[in-house]
Formats: sequence, structure tokens, C-alpha cells
Amino acid sequence: MKNKIIFFLFSVFFIPLTAYAQESSFLDSIDKPFASIVNILAGFLFFQFEFFPVPLILIWLTCGGIFFTFKMRFFSLRGIKHAIDVTMGKYDNPADPGEVSHFQALSSALSATVGLGNIAGVAVAIGVGGPGAIFWMWISAIIGMTSKFVECTLAQTYRQRNPKTGEVRGGPMYTLSLGLKDLHPRLSIIGKILGIFFAAFTSLSALGAGNMFQANQTFEQLKISFPSLDNMEFAVGIALSILVGLVIIGGIHRIGMIASKIVPIMCGGYIIICMYIILSNITMIPDVFVTIFSSAFTNNAAFGGFLGVMIQGIRRASFSNEAGMGSSAIAHAAAKTNEPVREGAVAMLEPVIDTLFVCTMTALVVVITGMYEIPELKGKGVAMTSAAFSTVSSWFPWFLTATVFLFAYSTMISWYYYGEKAFEYLFKNSNVIIYKIIFLTFTVFGTCINLKNVLDFSDMIFLAMAFPNIFGGILLSGKVKRQLDEYWRKYKNNEFQVYK
Repeated sequence: MKNKIIFFLFSVFFIPLTAYAQESSFLDSIDKPFASIVNILAGFLFFQFEFFPVPLILIWLTCGGIFFTFKMRFFSLRGIKHAIDVTMGKYDNPADPGEVSHFQALSSALSATVGLGNIAGVAVAIGVGGPGAIFWMWISAIIGMTSKFVECTLAQTYRQRNPKTGEVRGGPMYTLSLGLKDLHPRLSIIGKILGIFFAAFTSLSALGAGNMFQANQTFEQLKISFPSLDNMEFAVGIALSILVGLVIIGGIHRIGMIASKIVPIMCGGYIIICMYIILSNITMIPDVFVTIFSSAFTNNAAFGGFLGVMIQGIRRASFSNEAGMGSSAIAHAAAKTNEPVREGAVAMLEPVIDTLFVCTMTALVVVITGMYEIPELKGKGVAMTSAAFSTVSSWFPWFLTATVFLFAYSTMISWYYYGEKAFEYLFKNSNVIIYKIIFLTFTVFGTCINLKNVLDFSDMIFLAMAFPNIFGGILLSGKVKRQLDEYWRKYKNNEFQVYK
């Protein structure tokens, strides 16, 4: 009841400000200071060595994924069939500890990863880095599957239960603080510090990547379908914040329930429409793949050369599927299971669905229609994808508008859960309502701020989560490997009970 009252007061407080907020001076007063903060942070988080001009964070992500892939002996390939069986409920035991099923945990995580990064982010990557960027997105996703496995297995291993409410808490912040202490007592203080850093980055990233970026691109697509909404940023932001607020006050149970219904529909519908566009241009498919593979190693200065193409692909793939960030581990920690490895296997499906399927659909549509070659659309994100859809049918952009809304909405409610758990780790339960208000306020601001500033802020804070997460994963990889070997031995010997 307390949450509902505060949510109502939030709505009543902001709605009268809508008319005043349309003034350009007001929007500039938000956008300009935000841009200044972004520029300061960029110099630190995207540091590059002169002899190898690739952002340090992307090197860290890629090397971490490669290390995990070899350490787990390519479990991402060996365990894919088992992961599908687990997700379909074959091993679901209602008596296992946790709050949601394997499928609901995957749906919650996918509702956060399958968002506008798949529609707008892919378009940005191809517009800036050329068609070759999608090749590096594929490579990043394949490598990232094992990163997902490790971080989610560890989240299950070190998850905690609230003694008062019975609610499950988990994620890299607990993995770092408890796991490193478990590894060696002297690492306890390091684990606590890294856990605090991860939680801080996550709570901020939920405001940026999981909130403002989604709101920003939703408004951009709405303007395309409804031109009368131009200059109505604040009003649309208010409407979005109210819709998000109606779900997040219900916690992980309501989020999991809504996500498990929205995700299959939105992913399936989007892929079907994309396939229609692709099949309508079926004769172009061989040339499209030739273009993708050849331009992946291009030195074309227009796309930043070889390194520029690779950076765009890895950066946008990381933003989309979140492998190595540790964010989805927070959702998977709540799954009902006694076997951490089992939920880690389920998590491997995320990059497959998110990047290898959904992102690829967007990329093929954008490249087939040639929209990435139009200078006015470069860097426009969802506007480029919308233009590509409109080349086949005049009503397809309307479908895209509905899809954009669902993608954004599902991402926002799931990322709120991540941010809340991180905020809860930092400030305990009594202050969670404060984060609800902050999150909904940033939803409003997201529609008002320039896309480039929103995207840069989202990338920086979001990718920064990988530093402590991968560091902890590498140190604890030996424990995960032992768990995997024991679990796989039992699986091969048919020692697990099958329920379906």
C-alpha cells in the first residue's frame, strides 16, 4: 500500500509540469549538463592505448569471454541441447528453492536484453561501422555465451535469502563479496569493495541503458507514427513512467509473469515480420552475407577502418546481450533449482536468442534495404530501422512502433529489478522506494535528452560493470569448472530426475 501511495503522489506531482517542460530552454537545461558529465566519464571509461586503439573495456570483455570458453571446454557448444531441455521445464521441481521457474528467469533476463539495442543499437552499429559490424556481433555473442554461464552459475551458488521476507537475492555483488571470501579470507575486503562498485554501476546502468535509452528511442519511433507528438517529450515520458510504475511495484513475481508473456510474443512477431522482408528480397541474401563478411575486415575509412568496424560490433553486441556484464545473473539467481550449473546453462541461451537471432534479423533488413547507406539516417538508430521497414509496406512502421514499445517496456521493467537489487545491496531494504522514484524520474528525462548523450552515458556505465564482474569470474572459474564437471558426470549417468 505504501508503494502505491508514493507512486500516486509521484504521478500527481509530475503531470502539472508537463506544459512547462515543453519549453526548449527547460530541455536544454537537462541536456547540456548531462552532456558535460558524459564527456568527463568518457575519457576514463573508454581509455585507449596508443599502440592498440581499442577501448580497454572491450579488450577486457573479449579476453574474459575467450578465457571462460576454453576453461569450460566449450560448454557453450556441448551444453546447448541440455540448456533447451531445462528451459522447457524438463527438470523443473516445484519444491526447489527460488522464486521463479527456469523459463520465467530466462524470460525476465531476455526482457532486459532483448530491447531497443536489438532494433536501434544494431542500426547504429551498421550505420557507423558498416555491415561488417554484424559479423563481430556474432563473434561476441558466441564468446559471450560462456561468460553468461559462469556469471549466472556463480549467482546461483552465492545467492542469499532474506530471512524476513524469504525473497532471494543474488548477482555479482554477492558473488564478489562472498565468493572471494570463500576463495581466501584475505580477499574478503577486495570482494566487498568490488561488490560495492558493481552494485553502484548496476543501479546507474539501470537508469541509463535500461531506462533512458529505451524511453528515448520509444519516443523517436512514436514521433514517426504520430507526428503530432513532436515536442511532447515530457508528456510521453510521464505516460511511460506510469506504465512502468504499475508493474515494478509488484516485484520479481509480477515482472516474471509479465515478461514470460510479452517476450515470446514480441520476439516471435518481430522475427516473422523481418523474415517477410528478408524473403521478399531472397535473391539478395547471398550478396548481403558476402557484404557482411567482406566488410568485417575492411579498411574503409568511412567506417573507421578494420578496428572501427570491430569496435562497433563488439560494443553494440555487449550492449544488446549483456554477456560479461553480470546484469542478467541477478534475474537467474531467483530461479527455482538446487543445481547452479543448470541455471547457468539456461543463461547461455540469451546471446543466441538476442544476438544470433533477433539482432541478425534487424541487420539483414537494414542491409538488404540499403538504409545504412543514407547519410541522413546514420546514427539515428530506430529511425533507420523504421525506414527499412517502410520500404516493403506502409503499415510495417506501425508494427515496428508497437514492437519498439513492447521491447522498451519489457526492458525497463526488468532493468528496474536489477537496479533495485543493486540499490538494495548498497542501502538496504528501507530505501528501495527512493530508487523507484529516481527510476521513474529518469524515464521522463530519457525522452528529453539527446540520443548521443543517452547512448554514450548508457554505454559507459553499462560496460563498466564488466570490470568487477569478469575479474571475480576469472578468480572463481576453478570452482565453476569443478561444479560443471560434477554436474555433467551426473547428467551423463542419468542421475537427475526428469519431471516432464
